[in-house]
This record gives sequence, C-alpha cells and structure tokens, in this order.
Amino acid sequence: MTDVPRPRPRELGVSLGALEPGPRNAITDVEGVRVGHSTVIRGDAVRTGVTAVIPRPGNLLRTPVPGAIHCFNGFAKPFGFTQVEELGEIETPILLTSTLNVPRVADALIDYVLEQPGNESVESLNPVVAETNDRWLNDARARPVGREEVFSALRGARDSLPAEGTTGGGTGMIALGYKGGIGTASRRLSGSMGGHTLGVLVQTNYGGLLTIAGAPVGRELGQVYPRLKAPPSRGSVVVVLATDAPLDARNLRRVSARAMLGIGRTGAGGANGSGDYAIGFSTTGDRRTVLANAELDPLFWAAIEATEEAAYNSLFRATPVEGRGRTVEALPIDRTMEILRRHHRIDVPSPGSVWPP
Repeated sequence: MTDVPRPRPRELGVSLGALEPGPRNAITDVEGVRVGHSTVIRGDAVRTGVTAVIPRPGNLLRTPVPGAIHCFNGFAKPFGFTQVEELGEIETPILLTSTLNVPRVADALIDYVLEQPGNESVESLNPVVAETNDRWLNDARARPVGREEVFSALRGARDSLPAEGTTGGGTGMIALGYKGGIGTASRRLSGSMGGHTLGVLVQTNYGGLLTIAGAPVGRELGQVYPRLKAPPSRGSVVVVLATDAPLDARNLRRVSARAMLGIGRTGAGGANGSGDYAIGFSTTGDRRTVLANAELDPLFWAAIEATEEAAYNSLFRATPVEGRGRTVEALPIDRTMEILRRHHRIDVPSPGSVWPP
C-alpha cells in the first residue's frame, strides 16, 4: 500500500459529465456549508465513525433551512426524517453514521443543539441522522460513536475540501465490491443556467456492478454475475445535497430524487435490503421568492452529475481496511485507468497526474 494519497478520478483525467465543478469540487462549494468527521478505530474489530454536514452558520433551530427527503428504498433506520417531510425544514446539522450508532448519535446531537446559545429554553427539536451498515468490517454491537465523537465532528467542521474515502461515517463502508465511504463533488451552473451551485456528499455502502463514466469497469475487473454466488446489489447509500438556489421543500424533493439517477449510473443494484435516501437543503433565498418548476432542469442535471462523481470519489480515495478478521481492498486504480483508457473515457490529464506514482 502506497503512502501517496490516492487521487480523485478527475485528477487523472477521467471524463465526468458536461457541467463544470466548483473550485473545490465539493459540497463545501455551497457558501456556508461545513463538513466534519470523527473516525473511530479500536483494536481489530471497531471501524466506524460519524460525518457531520452543517448547512449554514448560526443557530439552525432558530433559523432552519428548507429541506426535503427522497426515499428510493426504505430499508433503513434514519432519525428525524418524518418531521422534515412534514414541515419541509431542517433544524439541526445532518449526521451520517452506521446503523446501530444512530440513537447514540441522535442523543449527542440533541445535547449539542441544546447547548447552543439561544436554546436555553428549548424543550423539543428534531435531530437528523442517517445511516448505512458497516457490520462486515466493524463490530456493530460495540456502538462506540457517542457524545465525544459527535461533538468532535461538529466542532471540527470546516468549509474546505472534506476528507474522503475511509473516514468518518464512511470508515467501515463497502461499495460496489471495493472499499467505499465518503465522497463529495459539486457543479457550478453558468449564468445562463441560473448561476447557482449544487454540492453533494455521499456515504457509499451499496452493491452493484461498477460502471464508471459508462465503462463496464466491474465486469472487466471480474465482478460478473452470475460468476458471483449472489446478485451484487446489497447495501445502502445516503446522499446529502446542498444548493444556494432558492428552492422550497417540494422542489428540493424533486432535485434530491435525481441523485438516485447519479447513483444508478455507477452500477447500483437497488436491492430489497438497501436503505437509499437523499437529503436536500437550500442555504439561501426568501421562501416567498423561489425558483419556478420550469427553472429546475439545470439543477436536476447538476444533482445527477455531482452525485455520480461523488460516488466515484469515495471509491478512488478510499484505502484498504482490515476489520473483524476480514479485508476489503480499495479499487485498483491502475487497472481501472487501463479499462477507462480502452473505453476512451480519459481526457488529456493535467501534468503530473499519473497513477501509480
């Protein structure tokens, strides 16, 4: 395993979409959005963590952001989604973790919000927590993510490029047969398309037959069903979408739904036992002045492209993990690049972007 950081596919010249990314190519390209991680690795069996997405500065409970939830397949254990659907608002940071950590993470998030200045008399709030299951590499019954880890992720949140791959809530996650985890990407629309920015952060833990930019990478790497003993489709994904476009909850739900088209482009299977959700929010805009339905097409496309690329980033940036006596390898970048070149999915790379180093 090399000590050189694994690159993102765009750094290697992989052709990804028609729209331009933002300067960081991350959810933090949306002004005000911050991301933090807390990673928990203990002994030979605990491989988990929590990732925090903070929609904007200030007290979200007092000034919530418009928000929406899209459920593609509901085999999951989220916290706080019902009220978001009912009211169309998100009033806390959004936390991503593993399945059995959800109640403890939600409890810690409640503590965090109650302790914020201005919330001294608060007696009700709606913490938003989503999950995917990391039990293959992590001792799920240990449930080690609590107040200390949640507060660390929230207090450490920054508006810079977030860490990706094997970090935070993605530490023990597996996607498309390889080590998955956290990925992020963004799209910045031109003035003629509204000039808005849309960013995505994903926690990938889903199955399928890996496709990259339309190329059959999984098939050529030998992951072909029925060669496998079961359809390669188990697992889940959470997508968090942020935009500075003024959208109400109804149209945030419509934009969020398009994220699953991006996940589908990567070869996802959408199994019976998958918990596949998208959580969308808008950071700006007077709710009385929102975009009309007919103005959404560029944002739909941005959501598809950014989600697809964020998923690839989670794979390219992830590193191998050993846990519970098992090993999950990272996507072999050199072999993947050979396949992408053969299928003409590589643009002219920037100087120095050669892998392996």
